[in-house]
Amino acid sequence: MPVAVVFLLRAVVLVLLWGFVVAAVVAVRHDVFGTRPSKTPPLITPPAPKRTPEAAKPAPPVKTPRRRKSVAATQVVIVEGPASGTSVALSSLPITIGRASSSTIVLADDVVSNQHARLIPRGDQWLIEDLGSTNGTFVGGSKVTAPVVVPVGGRFSIGRNVLEIR
Repeated sequence: MPVAVVFLLRAVVLVLLWGFVVAAVVAVRHDVFGTRPSKTPPLITPPAPKRTPEAAKPAPPVKTPRRRKSVAATQVVIVEGPASGTSVALSSLPITIGRASSSTIVLADDVVSNQHARLIPRGDQWLIEDLGSTNGTFVGGSKVTAPVVVPVGGRFSIGRNVLEIR
């Protein structure tokens, strides 16, 4: 083989090796330090159904149901998993969940990221936001890709832990 071809092959292998090293460093950095969460997460709401005009006919009388007072959530409880039984009182401040000691709720679970998720108060509702975790946050079996409302009594999963808003 000509010397130029051997030199070119060595250069290509060296570039590929350095690309692999850089990719590994970026992956480790992302897992250790996490990603920076957005300042104000958007609230995703389903689109309103389209209404079609109907012929005008008198509507039957409808009994108006009594409104129940909405029950405000007061705590988040770990109902399944290694930290089962742990509860944290809810306030007007966001709650961070992760493996890092700086998290409000610390989950000693190897599949939980350092900065895994965040509970955000919005009026009398709570939203769960995934903070770019490796293994994801799930509500009702669906992976959270944007902030999602978790109702009172609603559950969400982080690693091997299931948490409930009460």
